[in-house]
Amino acid sequence: MEFWQAIRLGISGIMGNKLRSFLTMLGVILGVSAVIILVALAEGSTQQVSERIQSMGSNLLSVSIRGRGNTGYLSYEEVLKWEAYEGVSKVAPSISTQVQAKFGNKTKDVNIEGTNHSYHEVRNTHVVMGRELTAIDVEFREKVAVIGANVAKELFGEFNPLGEHIKLRGINYRVIGVLETKGSTIGGSSDDAVLIPLTSAERFVGTRGIRRVYVQAENPETVDQVVAKLTEFLTDKYKDPDNFSVFNQTEMLQTVNQVTSMLTIMLGGIAGIALLVGGIGIMNIMLVTVTERTREIGIRKAIGAKKRHILYQFLVEAVVISSVGGVIGIFLGVGIAKLISVFTSIAIKFSVPVIVIAFSFAVLVGIVFGVYPANKAARLNPIEALRYE
Repeated sequence: MEFWQAIRLGISGIMGNKLRSFLTMLGVILGVSAVIILVALAEGSTQQVSERIQSMGSNLLSVSIRGRGNTGYLSYEEVLKWEAYEGVSKVAPSISTQVQAKFGNKTKDVNIEGTNHSYHEVRNTHVVMGRELTAIDVEFREKVAVIGANVAKELFGEFNPLGEHIKLRGINYRVIGVLETKGSTIGGSSDDAVLIPLTSAERFVGTRGIRRVYVQAENPETVDQVVAKLTEFLTDKYKDPDNFSVFNQTEMLQTVNQVTSMLTIMLGGIAGIALLVGGIGIMNIMLVTVTERTREIGIRKAIGAKKRHILYQFLVEAVVISSVGGVIGIFLGVGIAKLISVFTSIAIKFSVPVIVIAFSFAVLVGIVFGVYPANKAARLNPIEALRYE
């Protein structure tokens, strides 16, 4: 009962001076809300970047050739042989260039990508209208095209593009499919792309060489095995490792996660400083409160209050201030983070453990910075306190 009475008296002391109590809470409120906002933005951005990398395709490897002359490319036959390697699921070569697509009196700058029937599975693209490229399209050098969502919208509007012809450098290509909207990714946006058969692209671009190949491993466990096999083949072919590179999507994801994790910790630490500043404010105000209520403390001690009763009373005041500030900070932080996401389209991701840690730290700040003022009040000599004016 004595403990709860001390709590009641502590809360009564806070309510007796609401404005000062709120201003004391302000440091804790800002500290907790800053932690929640910054960590939510950092983790949301991490998730967004990871999703964009993963949207490029699952277990994806990207091989780039940088050599010159006859050694500066791969043949389609060489690339197809990679599908026989253990651990390889699909292989999609790519020849790309920038051109202007035209339909009627409408034009749009697009990224032409010549590839094969495996591209859609390897790069995780799907058609919402029509069909995908097939092996027959590649074999017979068909002049067909699968267009991105933005290309379809700007060239055809609400008109159905299937079966229509678009001009690419004056050559007619029949539209056989429209890709789903995917947005921008690390490797560029498929919404502004036009996919055509690799064999048609070789004539279109004027080269039979392939400088980029997308390789899909069967599962994450076989990625390293496939990388080793491809590196061995390319080293044997080009001799110089500087003439090629094998990009591992898994390694990039790990690097991104490591960097963003460090960033999250740094941002959380910076915001945590605001909590410490708030704690100093609590201690300062509590010391002022002890001075103001010296005579009250003397009276309470004179009528039988023990040292622990006074200690409880002032410590409870400090903890209640920090706890209420922590709760307000949580609601404020969540609200501001959501507003930022709505008005800026920046991804956010709230972490329950971080919110719990921020609140717990706020309470701990109240305890740590409230102990000294509370102890000072408890140690006052009742006779001297009664004489205090």
